[in-house]
Amino acid sequence: MEIRELNYFIAVAECGSISKAARKLFITQPNLSRQLQKLEEELGQKLLIRGNINTELSDAGKLLYKRAKEITELASKTRDEISSDNGELAGTVSIGGGESYAVELIARAAKDMKDDHPRVKFDFFSGDTDAVTEKLDKGLIDFGILIEPSDLTKYNSLRLPLKDTWGILARDDSPVANKSFVTPKDLQDLPLIFSVHSFKKNAITEWFDKTPEKLNVVATYNLLYNASLMVKQGIGYAVGLDKIVGTSSESGLKFIPFEPRLETHLDVAWKKSAVLSRTSETFLKYLKNTLAKY
Repeated sequence: MEIRELNYFIAVAECGSISKAARKLFITQPNLSRQLQKLEEELGQKLLIRGNINTELSDAGKLLYKRAKEITELASKTRDEISSDNGELAGTVSIGGGESYAVELIARAAKDMKDDHPRVKFDFFSGDTDAVTEKLDKGLIDFGILIEPSDLTKYNSLRLPLKDTWGILARDDSPVANKSFVTPKDLQDLPLIFSVHSFKKNAITEWFDKTPEKLNVVATYNLLYNASLMVKQGIGYAVGLDKIVGTSSESGLKFIPFEPRLETHLDVAWKKSAVLSRTSETFLKYLKNTLAKY
């Protein structure tokens, strides 16, 4: 398999049509069809299910699409890293993490580095810990921002000095909106909106002293902003972190912290076995400098 062939296959998978992909790639449809047939023959698997209008992926095609995205991303990243080793510092620093106001420190370090090295770019990937560590382990990102509790045994890491506070997002006209804090007893019968990732966090279940299955969980979310829209519609109360969603008087929302207070640390992690590019090594120095000033 060649990178060019994988890019062709990705285009067909994302366009859902060989003819549309051919136009996007600026090649003829017969040529693209021959390249796809060659790929199927090489792998010994049917990758595409051709319909009258659209083209769908077979099970083997779905697997190849996932792997092809990873391979082409890694190839592009490798090109950037090697080319950045000559002359002026360039290339891309790839960072993955979940929602947290502590990412402000990462952004501050990135801004300082951009001021000194304008050709450097930053790619931020948003996802939960599982998605971030998967990309980190495969070398698709340089650094991951991991929310505790996380297994850091196979990573080097820096702990961020800022901490996130757990609580609920509530409508400002809700029965609990006048409270300064909420206890597990306050929430035991309320309709709750949980992040998918928080289901896996022992700290949350320990605070509630119940498993999520025993709580009145009416919805789940990946991004707290989306959960806040459900809160505004009166679906329930979102369990999440402070300072991510705006709670000004115009927002109609209020953040109410947990009592007993529950706080979470974050760590910036990178693989112990990873060979960081010169650009990523330089960013690490800027980050350490930013944390030293905080």
